[in-house]
Formats: sequence, structure tokens, C-alpha cells
Amino acid sequence: METTAKASHVVELLAKDLNSQGGVFCPNPSMPLWSSHPRVYLGVAEAGSARCPYCSTVYQLKDGEHFDAGH
Repeated sequence: METTAKASHVVELLAKDLNSQGGVFCPNPSMPLWSSHPRVYLGVAEAGSARCPYCSTVYQLKDGEHFDAGH
């Protein structure tokens, strides 16, 4: 996972970073403990991105990345 400085907080993902259902959990392991909130599942694969309802971090697939459940 790589954090970029686009909008507020954007985490760009490779397809291999997604779990078998096409999502991730927020907060992610790279976030500081002091900014933690309840763990929430975000489905990224369908739309290519998802925003955390707690911290507004956006998780998005990098350009050119496509999720295939059989990857």
C-alpha cells in the first residue's frame, strides 16, 4: 500500500492488496494508533474506490489495476 497526497488522505492499492472479496479494512496497519477508529470493511473492487465513513480516507485501485476474484 502506498499513501499519496491527492485529496485528503488517499491510499492507492494494487489488486493484490485487496482481500478475496475485493476489499480492505480501515484503519490500515500503516495508520498511527492515536488516529484509530472502529475497524470497518470497505469494498473497493466494484467501484474502484471507497471512502472510510470515520476518517474519510479514500482507498482506490491504482490506474490500470483491475480486481479479479480469481487473481
